[in-house]
Amino acid sequence: MAMAQAAPLSLSGINRMGLGAPLLLMAILAMMVIPLAPFVLDVTFTFNIALSLVVLLAVIYSKRPLEFAVFPTVLLIATLLRLSLNVASTRVVLLHGHSGPDAAGKVIESFGDFVVGGNYTVGFVVFTILVVINFVVVTKGAGRISEVTARFTLDAMPGKQMAIDADLNAGLIDQEEAKTRRAEVAQESDFYGAMDGASKFVRGDAIAGILILFINILGGLAIGSMQHGMDMGDAARVYTLLTIGDGLVAQIPSLLLSTAAAIMVTRVSTASDMGQQIIFQLFQSPKTLYVTAGVLGLIGIIPGMPNVAFLLLAIGAGWLGYYMEHRQPVEEETEQEQQIEAPVETPEEDRELSWDDVELIDQIGLEVGYRLIPMVDRRQGGQLLSRVKGVRKKLTQELGFLLPAVHIRDNLDLEPNSYRIVIKDATIARSSVQVDAELAINPGQVFGELPGNKSTDPVFGLEAVWIDVSQRDQAQTYGYTVVDPSTVIATHMSQILQDHAYELLGHKEVQSLIERYKEHSPKVIDDIIPNVIPISVILKVMQNLLRESIPIRDIRTIIETIIEHSAITKSTDALTAAVRVALGRLIVERISNDEEDLPVITLDMSLEQLLQQTLKSMSEGTGAIEPGLAQQLVHSLREASERQELAGQASVLLVADSLRELMVKLVRTNIPRLHILAFSEVPEHKEIRIVNTVGSNQAD
Repeated sequence: MAMAQAAPLSLSGINRMGLGAPLLLMAILAMMVIPLAPFVLDVTFTFNIALSLVVLLAVIYSKRPLEFAVFPTVLLIATLLRLSLNVASTRVVLLHGHSGPDAAGKVIESFGDFVVGGNYTVGFVVFTILVVINFVVVTKGAGRISEVTARFTLDAMPGKQMAIDADLNAGLIDQEEAKTRRAEVAQESDFYGAMDGASKFVRGDAIAGILILFINILGGLAIGSMQHGMDMGDAARVYTLLTIGDGLVAQIPSLLLSTAAAIMVTRVSTASDMGQQIIFQLFQSPKTLYVTAGVLGLIGIIPGMPNVAFLLLAIGAGWLGYYMEHRQPVEEETEQEQQIEAPVETPEEDRELSWDDVELIDQIGLEVGYRLIPMVDRRQGGQLLSRVKGVRKKLTQELGFLLPAVHIRDNLDLEPNSYRIVIKDATIARSSVQVDAELAINPGQVFGELPGNKSTDPVFGLEAVWIDVSQRDQAQTYGYTVVDPSTVIATHMSQILQDHAYELLGHKEVQSLIERYKEHSPKVIDDIIPNVIPISVILKVMQNLLRESIPIRDIRTIIETIIEHSAITKSTDALTAAVRVALGRLIVERISNDEEDLPVITLDMSLEQLLQQTLKSMSEGTGAIEPGLAQQLVHSLREASERQELAGQASVLLVADSLRELMVKLVRTNIPRLHILAFSEVPEHKEIRIVNTVGSNQAD
């Protein structure tokens, strides 16, 4: 019976099992504890140098820093690997250094003998220079750049997030691209924050190299002279050469990684690697090379100077400038040929206009001044986006159709603390808030005054004052209603959207509502709409309902009523009146809040008769309502409405069915909170209580 053989465990298999990183860290820790043979040290030191070269070249050839986002982690692992090798080599040097220069392996011996010529004084100087270059120049500069870059990147995040939201709201990008760009912004901040911390590891590694050098020299002298009976001169020569070789083997990879870190934090994101950037930006101007060649030539003809070296470099710089100057026209001609051969976009000034140049306006817009931008940024605790989203969701559920998305953007033309609400590219309302304060609104009766900037509630026009957040409890004790700036803007927008909901309902929304109703009654829709009743008629009726704050959620009742009465009349006003009667119970309940009776204002009988006559003459085209009568009637209705509101009751005017439309047109803009009902709209079970009669004086 054949037996299945287990597949060998490869590196990719280890990585898929998630064991790569733990095994590497365990190996690094093991090198600090378990003695290593000289051959193993040679292999690991060589691997460390190779790893440093690979990381440096990966940094050089990466086009953007985020293409090597794992660099801070690689830097940390490489630093730990180098320190563990220092510990392992120190153990070998101190234990077996007396046996000769090759006690710690050929790599350390080669660096201690060949690189510094076997002179430990020269080796010490070279090591010191490398440490100074690494610690004082490269590491310190890279650490400072990392710190500044991390700070600037974090400070720029709100603006970048705002720009992404603005592009998304404007329709320039879709949701997926916005999500990708937000993730890139977050990744960028994480990367530079990690680089700021990783630079501290590099700095600490340089300090550790200096300390390890002195510890090894002192320890070697003590062990060689005291334990192995060596002369102080021999002990100093052997152990110092071994220590210097060990230090050089560690400092060269350290310098390479420090250079890689410095290059990474000083990179600029472009579509080319670092070599291409340097060549293009450094030698793109032939004038620079010509001037350099002239200066070198002048120095080269001075007696006593190394004339050959300077003159050769002058000739080389002049030839390179000549080459770059004559290369540019060739490149331009090549680009022109490619443009002729390959179809490219027409330049903006030569391109014909098309419908793509016509930008669609936003249905709903919210523009904020620059000081209000933190209110939109969730990372800074801004709650305006969630509040506006909540308002849109709430109104969509209440009104019965999907409100368009609210496009929020910053506007530098506004005052810093100002905002404005835009509907169909027209400014509907504007106001201002204070970001670091809260608005204490006087509901009508308070028990004290509050210090602060006096203002007015933008929604209801009530007296208010901007107070410090710490005064919130005190203001509530006095009877004020306290709200934060985000709530002020969201409430203002909610009121504006309710008042202008009829403008936001279009054919698209009505068609969607009809399609939803069609799922339950497909036969009715296919036979009637749009063959008998155009969608424009249904749209106008629904807009009339929304204009008077009546929701259109009951789409079935609305459509069936329109179908029923369309055989009698095609007037949208008459159809609206019929739909209002069908929705009468809903309308009255929204006004009276389930109270047993309905307090109403009525018109005097004589005034009602006069208005009926005026309406008849208006229908015949021979008369109009007298301006003086209209003005006095509006004044009386406003006073009666205010008395009702002061009593805590809704103001309702009850009139004959034929007069309702006339009264709506008369008082709609003057008394927006006055509800006007026809007698047929009041359900039979509802008790009517007349609280005021208007019009006896007007009729006279």
